[in-house]
Amino acid sequence: MLRRLLSWLLPGPRAETLGAKGERLAAEACRTRGARVLAMNWRHGRDELDLVLLERGVVVFVEVKTRMTHVAGAGLRAVDRRKKAALRRAAAAWIRQAPSVTRHRFDVMEVMVCHEGPVRILHHRGEVLFGRRRP
Repeated sequence: MLRRLLSWLLPGPRAETLGAKGERLAAEACRTRGARVLAMNWRHGRDELDLVLLERGVVVFVEVKTRMTHVAGAGLRAVDRRKKAALRRAAAAWIRQAPSVTRHRFDVMEVMVCHEGPVRILHHRGEVLFGRRRP
């Protein structure tokens, strides 16, 4: 059932999942605005960073939440305490591997993929994951 429902996303035998499509669309939107994509789906243990960008000298860790309808709720609300902890662990691991990172921030991008019509992307910049806002 889910496979049939999502088959319109990408025709062919290897249909792209909804989450992968949202991450790809978010990365394209960031590239259009001049950001450089450093990594997609970067993993550290069981934790994952959907997108890691370089935007005007700032490393941006992006969590992408993709929805087909509003029934699942806002993507920003889906980033709960447990998910924030996982993002903090993964970002800390990234920073340990790239000690030259001096400025970073966390963003959440909500991608609304509709069967017909344009894709909507909401970009929430500078989400608080470490207790205070980052540059």
